[in-house]
Amino acid sequence: MTIAFEHSYARDLPGTYLRARPDAAPAPRLLVLNQALATDLGLHLTEAEATDWFSGAALPPDADPIAQAYAGHQFGGFSPQLGDGRAHLLGEVVAPDGRRVDIQLKGSGRTPFSRGGDGKAAIGPMLREYLISEFMAAAGVPTTRSLAVVATGEEVWRETKLPGAVLARVAASHLRVGTFQFFAARGDRDQVKALADYAIARHYPDLAEAANPYLALLDAVIDRQAALVAEWMGLGFIHGVMNTDNMAISGETIDYGPCAFMEGYAPGTVFSSIDHQGRYAYANQPLILAWNLARLAETLVPLLDANQDKAIEIANDRLTGIASRYREAWLAVMRRKLGLLGTDQGDAALADDLLTAMQGADWTLTFRRLADEAALRPLFADFTPMEAWLPRWRARADAGVGAGVGAGVADRLAQANPAVIPRNHQVEEALSAATDGDMTPFHALLAAIQAPFAESEPYMLPAPTGFGHYVTFCGT
Repeated sequence: MTIAFEHSYARDLPGTYLRARPDAAPAPRLLVLNQALATDLGLHLTEAEATDWFSGAALPPDADPIAQAYAGHQFGGFSPQLGDGRAHLLGEVVAPDGRRVDIQLKGSGRTPFSRGGDGKAAIGPMLREYLISEFMAAAGVPTTRSLAVVATGEEVWRETKLPGAVLARVAASHLRVGTFQFFAARGDRDQVKALADYAIARHYPDLAEAANPYLALLDAVIDRQAALVAEWMGLGFIHGVMNTDNMAISGETIDYGPCAFMEGYAPGTVFSSIDHQGRYAYANQPLILAWNLARLAETLVPLLDANQDKAIEIANDRLTGIASRYREAWLAVMRRKLGLLGTDQGDAALADDLLTAMQGADWTLTFRRLADEAALRPLFADFTPMEAWLPRWRARADAGVGAGVGAGVADRLAQANPAVIPRNHQVEEALSAATDGDMTPFHALLAAIQAPFAESEPYMLPAPTGFGHYVTFCGT
């Protein structure tokens, strides 16, 4: 078949990218193809087509590969030029339901933005992104998706020599806060406006007729990102590299580098090997959300009002409201996770007090087992705080239902809280085996995390005692 690529980004936003061709993989081998996603996008690919097109061995018909320009604050320091250093946007596909999505190759070779890097990726990090992004999609969290991973048949050097691979990533778009920063840093108001107009047309078309569409855009991105980070927090997900170039204007999770899931609840949990100060620790993610959105607001100031002082006042007004908007989104997530119906003034205190009581207990299993005290107790070294908290929760969970904390609440908990997450030790086992040529553990884990609310005993267990301190790497 052919892929009916369109190129609205390249057409509508000249000057925001450079053309670059993917490297041709010398001996491509398909590791995994997301047939369900391909069908959803109206792509009926053969394995041979996926192998060639998603490895760089051959360009799909109508592809026009580009590398996008963007800047970004990385761990708080501003880099005025980053860009796609190892990624090539092949083009956009319009799915049968009308959604427009990017198809991008990651790990596909050097571009003009490579900054001395080799532009390549190893099998492990590409399969990690496939696993975690597909779990997030199954759990209902907005996310980029993974269409395929293809081994290239060549080796890349990181700490050691590793087999190379390319990921085919699907995204609502690859517009980032950092994209706006790239042109704002250069004082290019016209290009910032063009980006904002494009973002509105592609992601928020209802805003086009707003009295102030650029303020409406800022509001919409704040709402989507607040809801997104609230979902991350509900899952115990730690992104690991919340730089502004990794915040998507669409509101999707993007860039699964040194990400991982917290097991024992500890707000200061950090997994990334390069996050030495804990900037992107679990508990800091809502703070970084606000910090990143402030950077977006800065780029939009010239569009908010002709009077700069008035524009800054408008932006600051929105920024001061982020904390409450996030808190509202987080409380909605917690009500769902606690199986609560409706709202009550005491819900925030109930959720906060649970976090105090469950320090060190397995995050995922605690919520899953709330209605089963016998199964809950073994998760806690000291159950005393929970003994005081549980009666309050039971009274609230039963409020207005009339049936007691029984099947109804248990069912709500089971529907809201995954039984299976990508446990860090199992992810590492699967990626290690895949790197050595055995994809069986990967496919078994993938099947389990794609049905996260179904109990699958081998994949529900926390890491064994000897697993030790877990560290993740960005893969570049």
